[in-house]
Amino acid sequence: MKVYSFEKLEAWQHARKLTGWVYRITRYFPEEEKFGIINQWRRAAIAIASNIAEGTSRVTSKDQCHFSTIAYSSTIELLNDLIISLDLLFLNENNYAEGRNLIEKQTYLISQIATEY
Repeated sequence: MKVYSFEKLEAWQHARKLTGWVYRITRYFPEEEKFGIINQWRRAAIAIASNIAEGTSRVTSKDQCHFSTIAYSSTIELLNDLIISLDLLFLNENNYAEGRNLIEKQTYLISQIATEY
């Protein structure tokens, strides 16, 4: 089986981990949030990994950097959703801290790949 370049990136591997965490945590959110904040969280998490992957297929450094920027922006969107979910009492402090740490690492890893371009 062929392994594509994005699969080797720590930023993409971590984005997969972050996405799994998001799906596990949002399972416990109120059912009425299925098409609200749950959907928002999940779409943002998937967008992080997707944009990292798509950026590796681009030829120019400008395009590659553009997709890293979008991935970074989706990570910040996820942070916003995390904070709001804490405010709405959908999360406890431990889950909030865990999510915040995962997001902090994700932004660092995306910044690292952006500097390579």
